[in-house]
Amino acid sequence: MPGPAGATIDGGGSHLAVVATLVRAGVLRPGPPHRSVPQLRALMNWGATIAGGFRAAAARTPNAEAVIDERVVLTYKQLTARATRLANGLQERGVAPGDKVALLCRNHAGMVACFIACAELGVDAVLLNTGLSAGQMAQVITEQQPKAVIADSEFDAVLADCPDGTLRINAWPEDGAAIALSLDEVIKAAPATQRKPPAKPGRIIVLTSGTTGAPKGARRPNPPGIGAAASILSRIPLHAGERILVPAPMFHSWGLAALQMAMPLRATLIMQRRFDPEATLKAIQSKRPTAMFAVPVMVQRILDLGEDVIKKYDTSTLRVVALSGSAIPAAAVTKFLDTFGPVLYNFYGSTEVSWASIADPKDLRQAPTTAGRPPLGSKIVIRDVATGQPVPTGTVGRIFVWNDMLFEGYTNGAGKETADGYMATGDRGYVDPHGLLFVSGRDDDMIVSGGENVFPREVEELIAAQPGVRECAVVGVPDAEWGQRFAAYVALLPGATMTAEEVKALVKAGLARFSVPRDVHFVDELPRNATGKVVNRLLAD
Repeated sequence: MPGPAGATIDGGGSHLAVVATLVRAGVLRPGPPHRSVPQLRALMNWGATIAGGFRAAAARTPNAEAVIDERVVLTYKQLTARATRLANGLQERGVAPGDKVALLCRNHAGMVACFIACAELGVDAVLLNTGLSAGQMAQVITEQQPKAVIADSEFDAVLADCPDGTLRINAWPEDGAAIALSLDEVIKAAPATQRKPPAKPGRIIVLTSGTTGAPKGARRPNPPGIGAAASILSRIPLHAGERILVPAPMFHSWGLAALQMAMPLRATLIMQRRFDPEATLKAIQSKRPTAMFAVPVMVQRILDLGEDVIKKYDTSTLRVVALSGSAIPAAAVTKFLDTFGPVLYNFYGSTEVSWASIADPKDLRQAPTTAGRPPLGSKIVIRDVATGQPVPTGTVGRIFVWNDMLFEGYTNGAGKETADGYMATGDRGYVDPHGLLFVSGRDDDMIVSGGENVFPREVEELIAAQPGVRECAVVGVPDAEWGQRFAAYVALLPGATMTAEEVKALVKAGLARFSVPRDVHFVDELPRNATGKVVNRLLAD
């Protein structure tokens, strides 16, 4: 295993630890031979792909609920049967192994079937972001050149410039849909002939968030084996048979992670097409999920409902609320733990490096802004910005990660910087004496003000913790005297008041003078993309 000469924080990764984790989670569990043998055969033939994982789950627990959305409930047997017919139907319509199929769908059972079908057929599934504009969509389609586009009917207008000859399939039909051919029609017309594994497994291509530029396609590797699941399970105590509510979009790496974890756990995915905070609480009460995969802004919106609304709903079944995708304010972390108990887990990673670290409730109670510790099979090293050498504990530097699931490069041929086998995350941070990782901000978030390196996150945390502040974003702007200064964008709760001078005085009292924002703007809300990340380049608008 590669590694630098200096110190790292290491999540371990012995074979014994992997097996123990999988046994504890119920992934490895003795079963009747008529179920266990076909389960193992599926994994041997298809590998740890999405097709292999769902086929193995269907062999072991065919009648268990696999996916629930607002229209259907499908067992593992029903889901995999539909996926096989879909793969056959796509092939009949000219989609061949090695091609690409683009998916533009909200969370629903049809999208899960598409994932499995693409894996069975050996095509690359390109996950399109539901928040892209028509222009961005045209750019991505031109770059990726999919043979087919499977999309919900609400996105017909965004796909208006789809090239002639591209197979279009409607994944979620609604009244007045322009695309006549539906996913159900393809499945019903196709034979149920069982498929053989493709010569070359297909890949999943995830688009980067595009918060700092045009989104890029990143090729995600197939897991090297079932042990890959042990990494997340070593830090997030999910068990076999979980009921997982998924409001995080599945075109995003974290929503996709819920799908990938469901396979070895033989879990039930409860899909949420559109996020609404109170509707989420209603779903928790009625569907009784034991876990939820969400992005941070979602739990912030739930907390915004207020204690009186939250207490109307029984959320006692939730053991795990797992977050990823962006930083969550410390005040929100503490409030969520106080409101819902020790169920919060914060996952730090990226499309490119997969997982880097995970903070559990104990870590978050101790240090609400921490990104936690590396899971099994992952290592982190902090490197000096100038020399690239590992830095001492407590020193801010560039974050590099090693694990078995580093991405295989962007579809445009570019890659991420690596050093000694470790890949750069694009973030800066430090490790404290307790072995906890803290992320200071993106490389391009840091500003140099009066010769001092300053990151916006601590300013955002300070402002966001004030009563009456709903959310806050801080970005660097040019300054004639200091080179750069911060500008703060503050959204207040209804009825709250605050002045720009009060914000500046607050920061001046709590942080160094270089952190005091030159400008303070009050906005109704922060501009966010479909995964909840603040799009800094839109703040000035």
